[in-house]
Amino acid sequence: MFGYIVRRALYALPILLGVNLLTFALFFVVNTPDDMARMQLGAKRVTPEAIENWKAERGYDKPRFYNDKAFGVSKFTDTIFYDKSLKMFAFEFGAADDGRDIAEEIRSRMVPSLAIALPTFLLGLYVTVSLALLLVFFRQTALDFSGVVLCVAMMSVSSLFYIIGGQWLVAKIWQLVPISGYTGGLDGARFLILPVLVSVVAGIGANTRWYRTIFLEEVSRDYVRTARAKGLSELRVLFRHVLKNAMIPVLTGVVVVIPLLFMGSLLVESFFGIPGLGSYTIDAINAQDFSVVRAMVFIGSLLYIVGLLLTDISYTLVDPRVRLE
Repeated sequence: MFGYIVRRALYALPILLGVNLLTFALFFVVNTPDDMARMQLGAKRVTPEAIENWKAERGYDKPRFYNDKAFGVSKFTDTIFYDKSLKMFAFEFGAADDGRDIAEEIRSRMVPSLAIALPTFLLGLYVTVSLALLLVFFRQTALDFSGVVLCVAMMSVSSLFYIIGGQWLVAKIWQLVPISGYTGGLDGARFLILPVLVSVVAGIGANTRWYRTIFLEEVSRDYVRTARAKGLSELRVLFRHVLKNAMIPVLTGVVVVIPLLFMGSLLVESFFGIPGLGSYTIDAINAQDFSVVRAMVFIGSLLYIVGLLLTDISYTLVDPRVRLE
């Protein structure tokens, strides 16, 4: 097991390096440091001296990959690529273009993102799996047909509809919770109820339909017919046998959500005014703050790779037939 984890971690390094190179090329080849300086200074007529000062203050006055004026290792370390990309492997994200420390901003904004994403993940998984099992229990009936039609209709509606509709109905008409905003401590729970509820409802259609397909495939297998022949009830067959044997595809779908647990939801946090990592990313994109965007892309890639590794390990826990060779 330990050797497998080490090998997968080593495989991840070239992937992260490739993501870094691609991100660096997008930001520093398509947009030169001079272009970035003009966008940040926000003036139509900017003097060359102001551009050079802006670049020097933020380290953009160095060569991109190779510094022929330096000596020794500094030829590679005294470059923009080393300062702005490779240092992220040591979690040194530097400062944003507005001067704020990116690592500090990530630490402070991680808590609001987790406060929304973690309940949404757990509650959404419980609700969608339960609904999928219910549809499978009543398969080939009017309830199953109506449930599938409703799931297709729900997954065809944009998530913006659920956000705006939830704010209008629950917050404005019923006035049960605040329409937006956030505060720390226990008092902040009232600001999180509506975003969590909206996120769960928005994911019911697609996730329930996905899990229903998985469970229907398991129901037709030989071990299910054997369990029924032994006299087990349908509920016991579904919850004790079908659910257990369907955990591998369920876990495969769950891994996609892992980066969102830390990165936050871009739309939900922006519309509800939650100061999380999702809104932080949106603000950085709007402000064209490439330092923040690069850091968030790197963290998202790292979390996705970690999620894949955890998924492979969890396979061995839910299915003893899987071995890490």
